[in-house]
Amino acid sequence: MIPESDKADHFHDECGVFGVFDHTEAANLTYLGLYAQQHRGQESAGIVSTDGKQFNTHRGMGLVADIFQKSAIKELTGRHSIGHVRYSTSGDSGLRNCQPFCYQYAHGGIAMCHNGNIVNAPELRDELEKKGSIFQSTSDTEVLIHLVARSPGATMQDRLAEAVNRLSGGFSLLVLVEKRLVGVRDQNGIRPLVLGQLDGAWVLASETCAFDLIGATFVRDVEPGEMVVIDEHGLQSLHPFSESAGKFCVFEYVYFARPDSTLEGVNVYQARYRIGVELAKESPVEADLVIPVPDSGVPPAMGYAEASCIPFQMGLIRNHYVGRTFIEPKQSIRNFGVKLKLNPNRELIKGKRVILVDDSIVRGTTSRKIVEMVRAAGAKEIHMRISSPPTKHSCFYGVDTPDANELMANKMNLDEMCKAIGADSLAFVSFEGMYRAVGKQRSLHCDACFSGDYPVPVEGKRSPQLSLLHFHSRRSE
Repeated sequence: MIPESDKADHFHDECGVFGVFDHTEAANLTYLGLYAQQHRGQESAGIVSTDGKQFNTHRGMGLVADIFQKSAIKELTGRHSIGHVRYSTSGDSGLRNCQPFCYQYAHGGIAMCHNGNIVNAPELRDELEKKGSIFQSTSDTEVLIHLVARSPGATMQDRLAEAVNRLSGGFSLLVLVEKRLVGVRDQNGIRPLVLGQLDGAWVLASETCAFDLIGATFVRDVEPGEMVVIDEHGLQSLHPFSESAGKFCVFEYVYFARPDSTLEGVNVYQARYRIGVELAKESPVEADLVIPVPDSGVPPAMGYAEASCIPFQMGLIRNHYVGRTFIEPKQSIRNFGVKLKLNPNRELIKGKRVILVDDSIVRGTTSRKIVEMVRAAGAKEIHMRISSPPTKHSCFYGVDTPDANELMANKMNLDEMCKAIGADSLAFVSFEGMYRAVGKQRSLHCDACFSGDYPVPVEGKRSPQLSLLHFHSRRSE
């Protein structure tokens, strides 16, 4: 498998969701919607469909195309469906944590999936267990299902509203009951959720690129703190939270979202390109080539090249066919994990002064190995430019990050980081440059991974994105 040091040296998004209500091809559309959002999670996927009475479920480990064969889709009958792609955040990636979860409770069948992280899930789980609840998974999504089941609310909307008001964190969630599809976004709108239509049916997704694949029309973003309830009578918009404020994750623009998606009115590709322009203005350097670290480094590198009038070249070639497992060679093959994914174009690089553009530096191990590879390919100088501010803090809202004390920018100043990765110079885009590129006010976004300004309190949380199993095992030690 890919060495842990290489896998862990990048942020990973927590998940992607997709749902459709009242369409003859509901399961097929959900499959395609998940396929378009595969970048948001590659460890497992699942789909739940219903005809208004019976629920049908298919979940599995791996990629969407491998899990859902024609025979599986055929069994997912019904006009309503939700699906989920997952990236686990603490190694507990077994089948029991594959979403959507599907249960039968006093008010009928219910299926649920979500993107994000519920910060107070461990405390809620302890409370529920003391009251007799039994859990089948270690996912915080199951905590929410128990809260809904125990709510005395008269309607499903009331029960769900009461439950989500007990949650703290960043999340977008889909709930499917027999004759209703519900989408909810946390009151800060940290994680994305978009609404569209196809042939008269309503669709919900984490990103608009899913709508493009199925031919759906984008209608709008689900608002922070909004609950959209879709049934045979149409769509109803509710606001169950006491207050709502926009704090959308700015790192969606930098790295997570697909570049062809538009979120909160901002096209992701254009935002990344403009960040590169700002980076060139803020941190110019004499060089012969601008080379991206693919794939997320491509748009900002193009922007940097245009603004600096330095030629853009694909000096690092990515292997798009890297699988999840393979025979690992002896440690004598230097930088194996990075070489498996990237290879420098030696004839292009040799003797050149190179600007490498990447989206972020996490632990710094991958950046160092890339610099070493490019240096070994004959580069005369290597100048690293990063299309985000220094990552100094952990994320607690649905993004897999190391503890803060493992982040390079939290331990070193700029000169020390430059020396550690072996570059001739190193520069990050400023907060001001990043938000100029995004075109929105900083106050409307969560940038806690850069600033440490957490919109939802996280005091006392030792490590980000730990599964509930991890919390329990630590308490029992």
